[in-house]
Amino acid sequence: MDQVSPAIPLSGVPFPKAEYERRQQNVLESMTRAGLDALLVTAIGHARYLTGYYGGGTYFGPFPLILAPGRAPTYVVREYEVQTVRAYSCVGQIIPYSQERDFAKVCGDVLRRYGLQNKRIGLELRCWNITPSDVYQLEAELPGMTVVDATELVGSVAAIKSELELEAMRNAMAMTEVALRTFEESLREGLTEVEMAAAMHGAVKKAGGEELRLVSLVFGERTKLAHGLPAGHPISENEPAVTEIGGVKSGYAAGLVRTAVVGRHPEFESLFALSNEALDTVIDFIKPGVSAEEVDATVRKVVERAGRRRAFRNKAGYQTGIHWSERGNMDMVPGVKDILKAGMTLHMPIMLFGENGHIVGCSDHVLVTEGGAKSFSSTPRTLYRV
Repeated sequence: MDQVSPAIPLSGVPFPKAEYERRQQNVLESMTRAGLDALLVTAIGHARYLTGYYGGGTYFGPFPLILAPGRAPTYVVREYEVQTVRAYSCVGQIIPYSQERDFAKVCGDVLRRYGLQNKRIGLELRCWNITPSDVYQLEAELPGMTVVDATELVGSVAAIKSELELEAMRNAMAMTEVALRTFEESLREGLTEVEMAAAMHGAVKKAGGEELRLVSLVFGERTKLAHGLPAGHPISENEPAVTEIGGVKSGYAAGLVRTAVVGRHPEFESLFALSNEALDTVIDFIKPGVSAEEVDATVRKVVERAGRRRAFRNKAGYQTGIHWSERGNMDMVPGVKDILKAGMTLHMPIMLFGENGHIVGCSDHVLVTEGGAKSFSSTPRTLYRV
């Protein structure tokens, strides 16, 4: 099903085809080093990174992108979605299946046709969009196949950004900062979370932004909620407001966390100052060659030195890119020995718990360069007060 279709208005991929071919080649080289004969990419963000397709149809079942040396990239997708996948991806070889129960047979047929039925096949076993049932059915189709967990393979390639990707992230950050200015300028006693959310979305739309990803927006007592979504709750005097948002460009998000206070609140102000201190310390520490676990340990040392070890219950940061992040990508947590390299992009949200469970903090979004960490943002991390 690789016939050419007429162009559909306002479709296509955001980057030149050569960019996707470069990414695919890098993944193929990583597959060879890992001893894999083929890779089935099912994580939506990883597939979008390699093809351009945004993944809207994958709610139905797995849409594996099959990569194998000497073979054209092959997308196995629901028949209903073929035209959409063709319109929004750079993949020419698209094989359809009709119903969810047909996925394993059709995918297995493709792998047999490619001579891979008795080979080592990488699957993204810890990512979303593939279930144990999908794996069992595929193994039943190809009992001679050896399944290898390749969850981290595409993410390790995607960690290092091209200049085209960095430009998309800079554009995304510009919209994040539009929304943050609105957050500061709009905040006042009595304003509700949903009113604030509407103001921020409106400002980004007016500025020509594609999208604002709103991960969290909570006021007052609702700052006890991690990733709390906005409700009709007003902010009162001497209460905090916390938001985590990210502008989006071509699927790439650039997130930031900021905190404000209406009036004064000593505990929140103290936690925020500690969050900022930890961020300053870890950003000075980040450079190529240090490990993810060392980055995390640097944050924890600052918090522990302040006598607030239990305040930090999150991770120090994580790899970013398509769809903000993707399960299987690098986290900066204890035990992760992945080494930072120039060209990686990281979000560093240092969120701290107060004595009564309120969660307050701030973040930075940085590019790892040969000279250290460079922030994408020009918005100060100072606590905003109304």
